[in-house]
Amino acid sequence: MLDYGLDLSGVERDVALHDLVAEGEELDALVSAEADWSKPTPAAGWTIAHQIAHLAAADANVLIAVRTPDSFDAVLKQVEAGGSGHTDAEAAAGAAKPRSVLLEDWRAGRAEVAAALREIPLGQGFPWFGSQLTATLMVPLRLMETWAHGQDVFDTLGITHRPSGRLKHVAALGVAGRELSFYAADLPPLPESFRVELTGPGGETWSWGKEDTAQRVKGSALDFCLRVTHRRSLAETDLTAVGEDARKWLEIARVFL
Repeated sequence: MLDYGLDLSGVERDVALHDLVAEGEELDALVSAEADWSKPTPAAGWTIAHQIAHLAAADANVLIAVRTPDSFDAVLKQVEAGGSGHTDAEAAAGAAKPRSVLLEDWRAGRAEVAAALREIPLGQGFPWFGSQLTATLMVPLRLMETWAHGQDVFDTLGITHRPSGRLKHVAALGVAGRELSFYAADLPPLPESFRVELTGPGGETWSWGKEDTAQRVKGSALDFCLRVTHRRSLAETDLTAVGEDARKWLEIARVFL
């Protein structure tokens, strides 16, 4: 079982949900204005339609996990049966729908997910892939995925994806994903704490970790989020690292398996 190990207890659910909804609405406005969803995105083999279909499918899985958790085993079995090609096949099936149908499916699913995550008790766990989650973690996870796949669409259309304060949720997941990053790379976890200092969209500083630690990461919050979601290579960012372990982390950083 994987555990992000992140304490998000200081984040109010209503605030995080507001940001999740806003992130979805921003992407909705972008894709609603684009008539051609067959344009290829940076994800190999994926069009804009594939990106939206993937988000819609993930929302459907969240609803099963939260509202009918006993049924989530069927989701896990389906994913296992599909193997490494499951995600691509799932996205392709959704992308084959008429644009208007897929858009409405995604909109309805987003609304249902927001309602479900607003209603469930904060401490109540529900099944997810390889773990048990709560709304406290699922809300920023959905925001992160919406933002990351939205970035692919912005890149496809050549439109600047302007950063907002919502990125702090993504950045926090990226910081928490350090252990996940080393696990995925088959490297031992690092007991030493890290200091992360990021510059937010308004020039503010977002920081995690002890100030006197030797392993340090600095840069813009946007570049950090692009890096941990694998939307940019390390060389394409302004991120800097002090310490060998910190540098290694930036090379393998991720927020998902």
